[in-house]
Amino acid sequence: MNVDERLLITRAQGGDPAAFETLVDQHARYVFNLALRLVHDPHEAENLSQEAFFRAWRGLPRFRAEASFTTWLYQIVTHLCYNGLPRLRVELAALNPDEMMIEIPDERPALEDTVLGDELQRTLHKALDELPDGYRLLLTLRHLQGLSYAEIAEVTGLPLGTVKTGIYRARKVLRQRFETYEAAYG
Repeated sequence: MNVDERLLITRAQGGDPAAFETLVDQHARYVFNLALRLVHDPHEAENLSQEAFFRAWRGLPRFRAEASFTTWLYQIVTHLCYNGLPRLRVELAALNPDEMMIEIPDERPALEDTVLGDELQRTLHKALDELPDGYRLLLTLRHLQGLSYAEIAEVTGLPLGTVKTGIYRARKVLRQRFETYEAAYG
């Protein structure tokens, strides 16, 4: 969190709506994109985004910056999506961290950075959209929103090992889909 954001948060916590509006402007696109990835409906994603910011405004006096503001907002959006997508929580709870065979380093190579060409990007987004909700959430938070494993664990309320397992499995599914794509179009 940079100094300007801390100042905006402090002013917003003191009741300054203009400061909160600036925070909303800075984060609205990311909040909307996360919600859209999960619900696949722009209208519903917009509703979830508005509800998330409404809850953030109401909860701002209790925000203590133990997490970043972004992580806190993503946590609000994720919990709203949990309520609207009961299977999301079930899918995430079904991940078993004990099955993970390797330790995944906490690096941040964006999936889109490795994708060449518009067709491949469309294929990537289509493949992400077709993933089960839990995998889609984890990959979206990791690669499209840039959160660390620890931040994802905080946002989702999952143990760190479960987050790593879920991301590992989701990447594996995507890798298989891209191998199929390369075989067909490569």
